[in-house]
Amino acid sequence: LGMYRIQLNGNEYVLNEEVGLHYQIHRGIGVHQSKANNKGIPLKVSVFIGGPPAHSVAAVMPLPEGMSELMFAGVLGGRRFRYCYKNGYCISTDADFVITGEVLPGDNKPEGPFGDHLGYYSLKHPFPVMKVKKVYAKKNAIWPFTVVGRPPQEDTSFGSLIHHISNTELQKIIPGLKEINAVDAAGVHPLLLAIGSERYTPFMPVKCPAELLTIANRILGTGQLSLAKFLWITADDSNKLSIKDIAMFFQYMLERIDFCRDVHFYSNTSIDTLDYSGSGLNSGSKVVFAAYGDKKRELAGILPGDFKNISFLQNVLMIMPGIAVLQINPFSTYEKVNIEMQELENQLAIQKEGLVNLPLIIVADDASFTAQTLNNFLWVTFTRCNPSHDIYGVDNFTINKHWGCNGPLIIDARIKPHHAPALIKDEATERSIDPIFEKGGSLYGVI
Repeated sequence: LGMYRIQLNGNEYVLNEEVGLHYQIHRGIGVHQSKANNKGIPLKVSVFIGGPPAHSVAAVMPLPEGMSELMFAGVLGGRRFRYCYKNGYCISTDADFVITGEVLPGDNKPEGPFGDHLGYYSLKHPFPVMKVKKVYAKKNAIWPFTVVGRPPQEDTSFGSLIHHISNTELQKIIPGLKEINAVDAAGVHPLLLAIGSERYTPFMPVKCPAELLTIANRILGTGQLSLAKFLWITADDSNKLSIKDIAMFFQYMLERIDFCRDVHFYSNTSIDTLDYSGSGLNSGSKVVFAAYGDKKRELAGILPGDFKNISFLQNVLMIMPGIAVLQINPFSTYEKVNIEMQELENQLAIQKEGLVNLPLIIVADDASFTAQTLNNFLWVTFTRCNPSHDIYGVDNFTINKHWGCNGPLIIDARIKPHHAPALIKDEATERSIDPIFEKGGSLYGVI
C-alpha cells in the first residue's frame, strides 16, 4: 500500500481499459510485482480514491517495514479499516472510488510527463500498465484533487503532519538521532537536515564526527529517508539548536564544518525517482556533510574578497552569512564546465585566505532569484545538483579516495541539459479556475 501516481488517459493507453502506474523506488509496489512475477501470476491491484483523510495520510507515512498501512489508518481514524474482497480484489468500503485491475509481467507503456512535488515536470518513461477490470463508486462520490508544483503547495501539509507524527518514533528506531527534517522547500527528498548525538569519545579533547557518521549511514538505510541526496548532520551539546530554524542550522554547521574532513560522497547510487539531477532515472549520488566541534570561523555577513578577476562572472550576491551565489555562463557540457570550474577555483585560490569566512559558494543561473529568499536558495541549490558531478572546492585534493578542499566548497546549481523543465504556473489557467472557487463551486474528476 502506498500513494502512487495513476495516469488514466493520454499517451498510448486504451481509454477506460488501461491505466499507467508510476512506480517510485522505496514505495513497495515493486516488491509485490516481483513476487507475482516469480509465481507466474498477474499482480492484482486496487486503487482507492477518496474516503476518510486517515487513509490518505496512512498511504504516505514512512512506516517501518512490516507495519500495515491499513492498521495505521485505523489508529488514525479511530476505527478499523473497513474492506471486503470481491473477485480476488481488496475493496475499501469507505473509498469514494475503487479501480481494480491486473499488472502483467513486462507489460509497460510510456507514462508522463506530469508536474511533481519537486517543482519540475517528471519526464516520460516506461512504467507498468494496469488492465482495468472493474470500477466501483459510492453514491454521491467525490473525486478529491490537489495541486503539486514547486513547494510549498497543498501536499506540504502532509509533510508537516508526517514530521509531527514520526519524529519521536525515528528517535527510537535510529539510536542517537534527536531531530530530522526533510526540507519541504527543497522538494523533501533532495535535502535532509539532522541533529544527532556525539558520545563515542567524551574523554578525547578534540571533537570530531564519529557517532554522527554511524547515524548518517543508518538514516540513509532507513525507508524513504534513504532517498535523501544531501544529508547535513551535526550535534549540539547545548541542546539549543533546532532544525526548524533552517537558516540558523546552516549557520551553525558552516561555523564548524571542516571541508577537508567532513564531506562524504556516495557515488553511483540510487536517488529519488522524481529527481532528474542525476545520471539517469533513479540513478545519481549522495553526499553527507557531518560537522561537530568547536566554532572554527565567524561567517561573513558581507561579500569578502574580490571577484572581479573572474572573467565570466555576471553577478555575485550574499545569500546569508557564509553563503554567496555567483551567476556565470549557462551550463554547457561537463567537459567544458570542468575547465570553467578549474579556472574559478584557481581565481579563488589566489585569495583563499580572504575567503575563510565564506565557506560555501553557490553557482546559479540567476543570482538575484537565488539570493532573494531562503526558499529560493534551498530549491535551486539542492534540486539542481548531482553531488558527485556538481560539487567543487577551492584548493581541493583526494587522499586515499577521500575528497576534501582547503578553501570554500562550490556547488554548481545551474540547470543542466538533462534536467526536467521547471513547473511554471500558467496565469491564464489560474484565472479561469478562480471564479469556480469564488462562487463556492466544486471540481470533480480532476487528475
